[in-house]
Amino acid sequence: MRSLILSAVAAAAFVFAGSAAQAERLTEKPLVDSNWVEANLDNPSLVVVDIRSMTKEGSPYDAGHIPGSVYAPYGKFGWRAKVDNVVGMLPPVDVISGRIGALGIDNDKQVVVVPAGQNSSDFGAATRVYWTFKVLGHDAVTILDGGQRAWLAAGKAVSKDAVAPTKVAFNANFRPELLASADDVAKAQANGVALIDARPESQFKGDAKSGVVARNGAIPGAKNISQSKFYSDQDGAFVASDTIAQLVGDAGVSSDAKEITYCNTGHWASVAWFGLSEVMGNKNTAMYDGSLTEWAADPSREMVIPE
Repeated sequence: MRSLILSAVAAAAFVFAGSAAQAERLTEKPLVDSNWVEANLDNPSLVVVDIRSMTKEGSPYDAGHIPGSVYAPYGKFGWRAKVDNVVGMLPPVDVISGRIGALGIDNDKQVVVVPAGQNSSDFGAATRVYWTFKVLGHDAVTILDGGQRAWLAAGKAVSKDAVAPTKVAFNANFRPELLASADDVAKAQANGVALIDARPESQFKGDAKSGVVARNGAIPGAKNISQSKFYSDQDGAFVASDTIAQLVGDAGVSSDAKEITYCNTGHWASVAWFGLSEVMGNKNTAMYDGSLTEWAADPSREMVIPE
């Protein structure tokens, strides 16, 4: 069933690809700082997307946001969807493309994604949205390193004026090589592809598990690099490429290896994917969107308790 879904997505993407254009990128960097964002706020090609989630106190966007930014909260906007009874998946290409267009983002826009930036898991919202743009073929996307936390720490101005974007057409050019299926994962070892488990060590070793995952353990042959190692909660910033290279080496994986990241639902996996592919520069990296929520639900798929 999953392969049929991916085939349908790819077919839909082919329809969109004919009219898709590539934006003139304002930056080639996967991460930008507050000074860069501030300096480019008046550029009509820029769209700043605030993805901070709602809190008990209400909307963080209403309380103060980067001037001119649009609001698309990670948990409510529809960045992810339930597909074939698997939660947290990439929505159908036409659906997510329509949502992106509703933010005023067309194929000529440079996107800056802004999370809260409080910790690595929160920053994973930004890396997941970034991956979504990339898998849809939109390269003109970057993340504000440290998110809103860094913006405020730099003493930058905030606004309480809500922005109502004008809907435009966003045309996807789907990249299947960035999205791994369960079949890809099953064939990984035979195909010389490394599996990177981005969950905490306790979950990797089977001492704990997420409530949405049916069984304890890990996919056979996987190496563990916890997503928490890619982002400094204390500094509120993503780690440097040489640090990531050290993490990869310590895990026993080549820095240019073909690899697939996974976690429980494809959230933490996006942190590892972003670090490996975008910051360190290993473009042989894909992400398993369904992750263990999909994998462990099928009793025929093997799970192991690593030594």
